[in-house]
Amino acid sequence: MGIEKGIFQRTELLIGKSKMNKLREKRVIIFGIGGVGSWCAESLIRSGIQYLTIVDSDRVCVTNINRQLMATTKTVGEVKTEILKERLLDINPKAEINALQMIYSEENHEFFELNTYDFIIDAIDSMKNKIHLIQMATQTKAVFFSSLGAALKMDPTRIKVAEFWNVDGCPLGSALRKKIRQSRVKVSKKFMCVYSDELLQNLGENASCGTEKCLCPKAKSGPGDPELADHEWCSLKAKINGTTSHMPAIFGLTIAGLVTQSIYNEE
Repeated sequence: MGIEKGIFQRTELLIGKSKMNKLREKRVIIFGIGGVGSWCAESLIRSGIQYLTIVDSDRVCVTNINRQLMATTKTVGEVKTEILKERLLDINPKAEINALQMIYSEENHEFFELNTYDFIIDAIDSMKNKIHLIQMATQTKAVFFSSLGAALKMDPTRIKVAEFWNVDGCPLGSALRKKIRQSRVKVSKKFMCVYSDELLQNLGENASCGTEKCLCPKAKSGPGDPELADHEWCSLKAKINGTTSHMPAIFGLTIAGLVTQSIYNEE
């Protein structure tokens, strides 16, 4: 038995050879590989997805260690997309991983060629860029899934999946819908979201990051956009919300499950 056959033996035992082949054929892109996106990416590769593009501009910060798959004390300062790609190829060396250290935006969206993908996954934080991705992704033939806020959550039993316009009890979902209506952004088709209706409060000190500098050592040199060499988000955020280890991971794994289930249910 070859190593690739062995890796996916248990999955193929469950879903059969034809569905396994479909998993290998699908093209998936994930925008944002933080607490949600990193776990989603690994689950997809372990499930048999062969073609995966991961997009994120950031480098590993020490504060990522509590919840992001590739974040360890040894990877602080490294480019997230490159570190995650290395890990994913350790799982399946035959996978084709396209790692892009970039920020998705209205200005550069055409670069990503969204129409070439079967699945588009939104796990980004920026409200503006998230809305634009929703607009563009719903115009494609791809199946689109979006992660809403996983911060300020603790109870895994309150994680839910619903169509975007039916999400109830999630402040981010409400804010997105309000801005989409106000700006008259066209959402061309329905799409499913992972969210939780739980909302806790920060109890720790220094909940507001303000202009404080990131605690990480200076970013290490590496591939990617030279302008992002010292890039970090901490000092740019007006407020940082607390996050557990398990909630973002469950969000990401749930989206991966939705992708594989969608392929399994194909005629």
